[in-house]
Amino acid sequence: MKTRVLLLIAIVAGWPTVVGAQHAAPLTPQDSALHVLNRLAYGPRPGEIERVARAGVLRWIAAQLAPDQIDDQIVARREREFDVLKSDRGDLARLYAEVQRARQERKRMDDTAADKPDDSPIALKGRRFAAQFQQLAVVRAALSERQLYEVMVDFWTNHFNVYFAKGADRFLTPDYIEHTIRRHAMGAFEDLLIATAQSPAMLFYLDNWESVAPGATPPQAMRLQARPLFGRRPPLFPPPRDRVPTDSMRQRAPRGINENYARELLELHTLGVDGGYDQHDVIEVARIFTGWSIKRPQQGGDFEFHDWAHDTGDKQVLGVEFARGHGMDEGIRLLKLLANHPATMHHVSRKLCQRFVNDDPPDGCVDDAVAAWQRTHGDIREVLRAIFQGPDFWAATNVRTKVKTPLEFVVSAMRAVAAEPDTSPRLAQVVARLGEPLYLHVAPDGYPEREDAWVNSGALLDRMNAAMALAAGKVQGVTVALDSIGSAADTEALIGAIDDRILGGTMSQNTKQVLTRQLSGISDPMQARALAVGLALGGPEFQRQ
Repeated sequence: MKTRVLLLIAIVAGWPTVVGAQHAAPLTPQDSALHVLNRLAYGPRPGEIERVARAGVLRWIAAQLAPDQIDDQIVARREREFDVLKSDRGDLARLYAEVQRARQERKRMDDTAADKPDDSPIALKGRRFAAQFQQLAVVRAALSERQLYEVMVDFWTNHFNVYFAKGADRFLTPDYIEHTIRRHAMGAFEDLLIATAQSPAMLFYLDNWESVAPGATPPQAMRLQARPLFGRRPPLFPPPRDRVPTDSMRQRAPRGINENYARELLELHTLGVDGGYDQHDVIEVARIFTGWSIKRPQQGGDFEFHDWAHDTGDKQVLGVEFARGHGMDEGIRLLKLLANHPATMHHVSRKLCQRFVNDDPPDGCVDDAVAAWQRTHGDIREVLRAIFQGPDFWAATNVRTKVKTPLEFVVSAMRAVAAEPDTSPRLAQVVARLGEPLYLHVAPDGYPEREDAWVNSGALLDRMNAAMALAAGKVQGVTVALDSIGSAADTEALIGAIDDRILGGTMSQNTKQVLTRQLSGISDPMQARALAVGLALGGPEFQRQ
């Protein structure tokens, strides 16, 4: 406890420290700058370690916690190059409906069409939009001055995961990321939780859009509609007695209560697997969210509450009574309850400490984050501030101990060589080949944070190959600026420049010896520099942050 207090005083005074086995030793300004640029950002650009050290690490952290005040015109300009951002959710939902109609027409004309790739113009446009949106995530992460904000977007994208390739989510996910995750990434957790619950992408992914109370009957107007909904045969209701259903208008009753969203809301989004709920709570939560659905694609695919589908009985969740007669308000009340539940505070705070501090986060870090959550009613910025000001963030046992995910590795390598990507999906494809295809994690738990999910001999070899290709300028659509590393007259000077500019002075003696051997006999300075940079980017020091 005494050590934590002394460290906190040192940090507030402006001197981040690192904890040794027996004592606390101060980090140099350059060391602390490298640490925050690796954890709160996607790694330093050339010269950025020195700039952050001169300006003050704590001042840089404070600026990153207020992203709206950071000028990000470069990214704003680059975003205009991505056509997918020019289409709103309604446009994309209608495009999905067109794809579905075209697919049904192909199947009507050819029974084997389902087994063949759809190369129609509409389908190709849909696939192009999907690939472009994945690339956009890489471009933003690499070029944005709002680095902590982009890291948090990635964190919440995994925490509230949806699967891009599940039917309509190919067209609903862009709006979900833009207007749910990005809009609330640095706000109040309660607002973010409510926004994800009302997101058509989440409602479709976890099947809540078709969850209705047993015996519920839709209004007459809906029974008359042949509703081409999302990703399966339309869930049609009994037609009028004077109409005979055709093959394209088969009768199908509402499916009843679906527990998928309720279970993941409790286990993943809020309380955690050990959060004190049971199966009864899951069922009651599912009853509360009956009727939370989606408008038809032709109507824009927005959130829509169906009061006819809602379970109107009394309910009880975690011992709290939800009296009948409150409709959609029951769900809002429950989400607010969950957002401020002690188990949620601990579960999400632990995940944040895992992301920024250690795969096995210290209890002190979690406690600091929970205290900030309680004090600020779940203000994400203040929870993060508590983590970054806490002594655990600066402890030696937590510095350079986390392995980069494929996205972090590719983006940090791009930033290290001042790479400029275009709108083609090349870099997103590199991330995918390394094991993290963006927005394509099937399970609702999102991509893992722990080292053992990413480290094996094959993965490390793939990273080395990717680093070599990037440094050599062989990744199409990406220009690199190796001049930013400097031009060295000899091998020793080149290795020193790479150690200083890319690795922040962390290169081991063994790595230096490996580079010296590999560079021996190479007379072309440009070839030597590309080889050395590629080896450094793929080496063990660069893999950790």
